[in-house]
Amino acid sequence: MSHMPLLEATSLPADAIEVGRIADAWGIKGWFKVHAFSSAPEALFSAKSWYLQPAEKGAKQFTGTVVLPVKQARFHSDTIVATSPEVADRNAAEALRGARVFVAREHFPKTEDGEFYWVDLMGLTVVNREGVELGVVNDLMATGPQTVLVLGFEQDGKEQERLIPFVDAYVDSVDLAGKKIVADWQPDY
Repeated sequence: MSHMPLLEATSLPADAIEVGRIADAWGIKGWFKVHAFSSAPEALFSAKSWYLQPAEKGAKQFTGTVVLPVKQARFHSDTIVATSPEVADRNAAEALRGARVFVAREHFPKTEDGEFYWVDLMGLTVVNREGVELGVVNDLMATGPQTVLVLGFEQDGKEQERLIPFVDAYVDSVDLAGKKIVADWQPDY
């Protein structure tokens, strides 16, 4: 029988971003495994509290949004494990299984020049050097050494997809404030 820890109900901050989910209990002292959506999950490590929402599927141990104070989060071999002062034992950790983990954007580490979080690129319009609109960033794909922008656009009344490598050779500029990416790319590539 899993016992949900007493966590404070709250509302999800406007800048909260889903960064992973709680996979399972780890050990007997209340630690739990976290499945991160990013291969560089610094936001999980730097935030002192996470916002949890129930799993989309399966049993719900809670409703709405709760705040989980985080005592420690770290890598353990190829897994991320974390602990909270509110999660006393394995049963409490198991009760969190499947919970969606959100972190406020303000807790993300600052990016270097030319570095962007994927979430910041979503929804940006991509145009080429001639100003021709190529599509809107719907997704990003990691393909080994590089990232690929997955653009959605409409052609002949059908939703289409266009892939553009997110590398300096093709991407001239990213204007987050203007919600625009300029690329050296042609619609017929």
